[in-house]
Amino acid sequence: MTERKADRAARRPDCVTEIRMGNTVLVVSGFFKESSTETAADKMEKVLKAETATQQTNYPA
Repeated sequence: MTERKADRAARRPDCVTEIRMGNTVLVVSGFFKESSTETAADKMEKVLKAETATQQTNYPA
């Protein structure tokens, strides 16, 4: 199941993020499944719902 870089078709990343930490620049490339039916908004909605479900709300009385 291991896929080598040479075996994959060359494809541009769907998103690229650069983060600077001191003198280092981290470049992260993201790829989305081409056959996916979910939009980025659908995925973010799932993330936010899961995050909200795990947080406790402690308001002062």
